[in-house]
Amino acid sequence: MMKTDFRQERSLSAYIWKTFGYIIMLVFSLLAIVPVLWLIVNSFKTTVEFNSNMAGWPRKFFTKNYPGAWRAGDFGILFLNSVIYTVMSVGISGFLSLLAGFGFAKIPGKSSKIIYSVFILGLLLTTQTLMVPIFLQVSQLDSVLGLLFEKVGLCSAESFHLFYNTRFAVILVYVGSLLPIGIYLCTEYVKSIPTSLVEAARIDGAGYFRIFNLIVIPMSIPILITLGLLNIPTIWNEFALINILVSKTSLQSLPLGIYRFSGTLSSDYGKEFAALVIGLMPMLLFYLIFRKQITNNVGAGAVKG
Repeated sequence: MMKTDFRQERSLSAYIWKTFGYIIMLVFSLLAIVPVLWLIVNSFKTTVEFNSNMAGWPRKFFTKNYPGAWRAGDFGILFLNSVIYTVMSVGISGFLSLLAGFGFAKIPGKSSKIIYSVFILGLLLTTQTLMVPIFLQVSQLDSVLGLLFEKVGLCSAESFHLFYNTRFAVILVYVGSLLPIGIYLCTEYVKSIPTSLVEAARIDGAGYFRIFNLIVIPMSIPILITLGLLNIPTIWNEFALINILVSKTSLQSLPLGIYRFSGTLSSDYGKEFAALVIGLMPMLLFYLIFRKQITNNVGAGAVKG
């Protein structure tokens, strides 16, 4: 009898804790979903209707906010720029991270640990601490190279811009910002690849680059997918660095276009909400499409499965 009562009491306690856990998850889910739904609903209202009906359903769906926001924000070119910056930065940083990880993990060297430690220190640096140094370096490099090119008669110093207001500089800075976490994860992953495979290939006469192409890359697809899933949202949503690297509209990214609506267009709530939805949808679709891969690959992390 006492055992039965104990089991019932234990089962009741487990049920209560399970219910409590579901309630907590439901609350956090609502905190994430409700603001997004509120934003989407209000993007179909005019400013006049929003001021009189902030929480209700639109009396009439006003779809002109979206083409108006697209034109006002120049989202066509900004969307293309975001795609270019994201694809190039994630692709280049992934390749360089895996290449460096292979070198640190499988190629012995006296200075390998020191160089690896320097890269890992980059994990401690925040975007805010890098903004001023990067801006000064970009300005000074353009000035120095401009004067040099002017002396040899190639162009004037004022017209030379290799780093400021160029896609090259944006991609270069983005790649550098992604390397610390990429090198760390790739190094730890490549360490799990059997050294006997590398040694056997070396005995057969294969060089390190051939080993990298034929052995390391095929076996490292999971960590490359993980890096891509982590880095794509980071670069797509990046605002602070590109804001100091470019001033031309034709070179800006989607977050900068959305930021314009906080200025002269901030009173037009319909277009402002539509612009926010336009900026939100790519990453929302990205998570919906790749949610299983995100869970599986990030869970696997830097551990070879």
